[in-house]
This record gives sequence, structure tokens and C-alpha cells, in this order.
Amino acid sequence: MPWRQSRSATGRGPGDRSGQGGNNGSISAHKSSSTIGFAYTPLAVTAREDPAAFTLERLLQLPHPDMVADVVAQLHAAADGPLAALRSRTRPKHCTPGPTFATSRISADADLAVDGLLLDFKSTRHPRTLRQTEAWQLAGYLLLDTADQYRIDTLGLYLTRSGTLATWPVEEYLELLGACRRDLAAFRAAFTELLEGCTADDVPYKPEEQDQVRLLLQRLAPVAEPGHCTLCTQRCPDFAGRPREFCSPWCRSRAHVLRAKGLLPGGPAPLLPRPRTPRLKLPDGATIVDLTVRPPR
Repeated sequence: MPWRQSRSATGRGPGDRSGQGGNNGSISAHKSSSTIGFAYTPLAVTAREDPAAFTLERLLQLPHPDMVADVVAQLHAAADGPLAALRSRTRPKHCTPGPTFATSRISADADLAVDGLLLDFKSTRHPRTLRQTEAWQLAGYLLLDTADQYRIDTLGLYLTRSGTLATWPVEEYLELLGACRRDLAAFRAAFTELLEGCTADDVPYKPEEQDQVRLLLQRLAPVAEPGHCTLCTQRCPDFAGRPREFCSPWCRSRAHVLRAKGLLPGGPAPLLPRPRTPRLKLPDGATIVDLTVRPPR
């Protein structure tokens, strides 16, 4: 997905969430099992070894000096970089830290909503890439604000290590994602219906559950009107008076892939996630020595 970087608060462009740490928002499923994400870090290991001796002095001994310098550099960048310009033109009453999107199916929280800008912070060491999951994450926040509580008109990422603020108007962001629905109210309504019909993190194992999900996906699939692109459903430009099936070469090439996956008319039934392979239960004392797959002869 193409995007442009900017070091000003009005820049255009998204970034990548990876690397170390980060004050990152997340979309989490209601029924997902609670886990400890940092159970094997030096911090967690030291705390478990001797909880009584885990004092502030011991805590301050753990970080490597390079890690401390990295965090301090990010704090200086946040103080003097594009966030300073954002702070200068907004007031505290217009800022909502950790905005939440309460629904009956999903619990989600982002990093910051400020005067129509929904901002997520990334601590990536690779600021020139944007992973698909991060792009969808911002779109998910946008769609979950069904009551338009935060009046989001711009989506943005702040890359803490490079001090880069990248923002997009909502219309531009949806266009970059290739979204078929551009009317935000209609998009949010379809997304809400999808969440109501598909329980988060539950894989449809039974045939009747799979049929129910397929029917829901077919019913929610946008239909391209005559003169509109079959893939993105946007109006096709006139070309020598002849009707066009796709609005761009990109849509034409992408349509073949999506049709093969059952996501366009004329393809197979919509593909569903494969059921998760159950974990292997080993007897007490057993040890795995080799996981090499050997095909039968």
C-alpha cells in the first residue's frame, strides 16, 4: 500500500508496528483467552525469581544503557517533533487518550483521538513499511466508532523512533485500502452486522456454521452497479464510449486473485479459516526430540 511520509503534523501518509515496545492500541476479541505477553523477558524472570528482592534499585539495574538511550531519544523526538505542532494547535479538552469503542462483540482501544484525528503510535524500527494488519487496525477503529463519538475525519500514525507523523483523510485512506464501501455510515452498518453474525475468534467448525457464515458474507458483499468497477465498486471512467469492467489496471489484476479466493462473483464459495490444529498432548515426562515431517513412501 503506497504512502507518503512527513515530518510535519499535516503530513500525509501509514507505518508499521513491530520492533521493541511501544504504546500501542489493540483490537482484542471479547472471548480471547487472557495471556501474559512478556512472561519470559528479563523483567518477568527477575521478578519471579525472588519477588521479595525485586526492589526499585533492582529494577533500575535491568535495562541495558542502549535501551535507556533509545527510550530517551523517543521522548525528545515526541517533545520537539511534529507532535509539538499538533499540541500547539489543539487544546486538552479536545484530546481523548486511549479512546475506546464499546460494542457487544469486541473490546478495542486506540492510542489518541484529538480533534477528529485518530492517532496510533508505533515503535517500529522499519518506518518505510506498513503491514497489512496495522492498516486494517486503523480501519477497524474507524468502523467501530458507530456512534461517531470521536467525529473521526483523519487517520494517522506517529512513528516514535523516526519522529514521523503520517496522516490521511478518511476518504483517502479507504481509497488506498481499496474499500468497496466509501460511505462511512453504510460501511459501519455492514461491519456491525458482520460482527453480530460472526463471533470473534470462533472458528466455524460445523457445516451449518460454515453455511451461516457464507450466507452472511454473500449478503453483505457490495454489488457493483452498471458502469462501476467490479472490484472496488467505484465509477469507471469513460473510455471511447465503451463500458469498462474495471476502473484501473490494479483492480483488473487484483480481481483474478480475489475471484479465486471466492471473494468475487464467479468464484468458489467464500473461503473460511481452517480449524486450528489441536495441540499435541504428551504424557508426563515426554520430550519432543524431532518435529520433522516425513511424507509416507
